[in-house]
Amino acid sequence: MTFQNVASVCLFALFVIIVLIRAAMLRKRGIRVLVFGQTDKNDFILVPLVLAIAYTALARTFGFPIWDVLIYPFWSGELAGWIGLALCAAAITGFALTLVSFGNSFRVGIDVAKPDKLVTSGMFSVSRNPIYVCFLLFFIGLFLIHRNIVITVAVALFALAIHRQVLREERFLAEHYGEEYEAYRKRARRYL
Repeated sequence: MTFQNVASVCLFALFVIIVLIRAAMLRKRGIRVLVFGQTDKNDFILVPLVLAIAYTALARTFGFPIWDVLIYPFWSGELAGWIGLALCAAAITGFALTLVSFGNSFRVGIDVAKPDKLVTSGMFSVSRNPIYVCFLLFFIGLFLIHRNIVITVAVALFALAIHRQVLREERFLAEHYGEEYEAYRKRARRYL
């Protein structure tokens, strides 16, 4: 059990706690945040990927049962782990700033029933998908800390699933917001 492993698990928990707190805050305002999987049940592919990453980090940190070959690091050394922790911390900071930028528009999934206004300021002036950038940055950080096959495969599949979700959201935003979204699309990059 290294400091980097324990810190990565704590940061992962912080990431989840931030989402739950924000969802609870919006729910008190009557806003339904969790609309994940309502427009496409294939969205749920993200759940087992995130759970695989979380369990692998927990198994490596606290000795939970898992086949050793799955969590054996590709290389030894601490530098990559420290870089990974820095990426995770940056991702959480960016994620928190993105939630502030989102305001009442934050949703987990595509809300076709009650979409809010198009958000183009704050973190969204830098990227059209700052939350997904933060997710990917965080998981890349976890890879650098744990450096094993499970996290490698899960992060690669997660990145593909996120890109699929981004494309779906772009179609929805183009249909729903029209010219406003097209102008925004021209001035802000999809990712970075």
